[in-house]
Amino acid sequence: MILWHNPRCTKSRQTLALIEGRGFQPRIRPYLNDPPSAEEIRDVIAKLGVKPIAMTRRREKRFAELGLAPDSPDETLIAAMAENPILIERPILIFGDRAAIGRPPEAVLPLLSD
Repeated sequence: MILWHNPRCTKSRQTLALIEGRGFQPRIRPYLNDPPSAEEIRDVIAKLGVKPIAMTRRREKRFAELGLAPDSPDETLIAAMAENPILIERPILIFGDRAAIGRPPEAVLPLLSD
């Protein structure tokens, strides 16, 4: 169990507390300091079962600075997230072959109940 975590983010902290409150101790990956590669991002997208835009923080200033848009090509978004991890939606819990974005924090609960 790995949590891509930003300790400065309220939702990320709430998600971690929820996971720990259920008796789990995820390995914390401070993804802003330890950015995932494009391949890792592709893997998580597959585990989430979403398009890359669903994992991208569209309201982040860097999104506009890079000229990105909701209809940007998937590989463009993946490359942008790998090079600018601030664009990765947070937090993301990865557990086995599944993952969930903790927005809201309760969205990770199905991963903990199986």
